[in-house]
Amino acid sequence: MFLVNQTSDTLQNLTLELATLGDLKLVEKPPSITMAPHDFTNIKANIKVTSTENGIIFGNIVYDVTGSQSDRNVVVLNDIHIDIMDYIVANSCTDNEFRQMWIEFEWENKIVVNTTIRDLHLYLTYLLKSTNMRCLTPEKALLGDCGFMAANLYAKSIFGEDVLANVSIEKSAVHADAPVTGHIRIRAKSQGMALSM
Repeated sequence: MFLVNQTSDTLQNLTLELATLGDLKLVEKPPSITMAPHDFTNIKANIKVTSTENGIIFGNIVYDVTGSQSDRNVVVLNDIHIDIMDYIVANSCTDNEFRQMWIEFEWENKIVVNTTIRDLHLYLTYLLKSTNMRCLTPEKALLGDCGFMAANLYAKSIFGEDVLANVSIEKSAVHADAPVTGHIRIRAKSQGMALSM
């Protein structure tokens, strides 16, 4: 973090205080420093990400002003939101590996499709892009326009966590302008991964 003392005061015992929510851990607390008037500095803090889950980093800058008799001064920083999509990478596996993981993974999140998209292929493309997953179902099995589609998706986090998805969507045969409906089942080894996707 780049800090600038925009005051004419010397800031003493200036400390960057951080707190985390989720599977994030502050590795070491940054040391207190003193900043001269109109001085600038960089403060680094290492945060360990232990799993692929959404997280939040909260922070304050706390300091004393030289010669002041008042309490400590606090500057509240904006929260930093960690998005798991930054750690998800499309990957492939065989049909047998997919089936084995599907059986083994105990955490499942079933999501009802709620979209304005009216085309099955367009919705699948949108889903792949927004989740960073790869479609394992062969393209030739997805061709045609029969009114429904089922596909298996797979991705892996940079931490080695697997995430599977089964997409089951359909178009109304009666109303051509109706949006895509259906559901997506997501399975993972950890509850956080299944819910965060």
